[in-house]
Amino acid sequence: MSTRIYARIAGTGSYLPPTALTNNDLVARGIDTSDEWIVERTGIRSRHIAADGQVTSDLALEASRKAIAAAGIEADKIDLIILATSTPDYIFPGTACLLQSKLGVNGAAAFDVQAVCSGFVYALTVAEKFIRSGSHRCALVVGAEVFSHILDWNDRNTCVLFGDGAGAVILEASDAPGVLASALHADGSQHGILEVPGNICGGRVVGDPFVKMDGPAVFKFAVKVLADVAREALDQAGMDAAGIDWLIPHQANVRIIQSTAKKLGLPMEKVVVTLDRHGNTSAASIPLALDAAARDGRIRRGDTLMLEGVGGGFTWGAVLLKF
Repeated sequence: MSTRIYARIAGTGSYLPPTALTNNDLVARGIDTSDEWIVERTGIRSRHIAADGQVTSDLALEASRKAIAAAGIEADKIDLIILATSTPDYIFPGTACLLQSKLGVNGAAAFDVQAVCSGFVYALTVAEKFIRSGSHRCALVVGAEVFSHILDWNDRNTCVLFGDGAGAVILEASDAPGVLASALHADGSQHGILEVPGNICGGRVVGDPFVKMDGPAVFKFAVKVLADVAREALDQAGMDAAGIDWLIPHQANVRIIQSTAKKLGLPMEKVVVTLDRHGNTSAASIPLALDAAARDGRIRRGDTLMLEGVGGGFTWGAVLLKF
């Protein structure tokens, strides 16, 4: 009888650029806001900004090296690289391929996933399917963003929210359960509430190259779908929310996080919150939070984790797993 194949996280890593901008730093730049206003409405106190010339694959490389070290493997063991980002280095090649080159390994399948803030959940779900199929054994799954490149620093509705960073995991084939369930969804009719409505044509920018967001609409949408998709994943696994040891949500807004936890009946003591230190890092936010909690000892082997995200597209999803 053949042994069933599971996919389990073997190591985590993350990276934040050294330069941090506090809310007061933004005020000093002339942005019409205040530390109190930002903290009260979002929970964000600071965010990290990539240095000039520092691109998404650079951040991804640092996070990946840490995940590889934590997993105790050599990079050449990786046979699949999936990188979630909305801020690629180039139009093409994919940032996953550029990361592969910087890691010094060749031959493994490598591609990008673009689902904005849900990107890491999408990428992790895709990687798990590859491993469960038996076609691949060791995946590097990364969420990395340099959102500072697409922010209008005169728009206080967006520039105070986002930051740069990267998070990564090594997902390996295992005979012990790891990923227990996952659910992914999208509603393209909602694209207008969060988007960058621009592109390159004929060597020039066509449209608007900056993040545009309808904050109240995003809040309302996120609060509904995050609780629903978490329950969907729990139902797939035959569990209820009481079985969750840690909720690791997309780090966008503390009020969204609190509302989701309340709907699931989870105390905030079971929720990993890191957005106060790095703001909304889009696809990087969930693996950043996961790595922070794994390294400080909150998350331990055998814990049941719920990872969930929602972002432009509109996309949303959840992954339930044993760490």
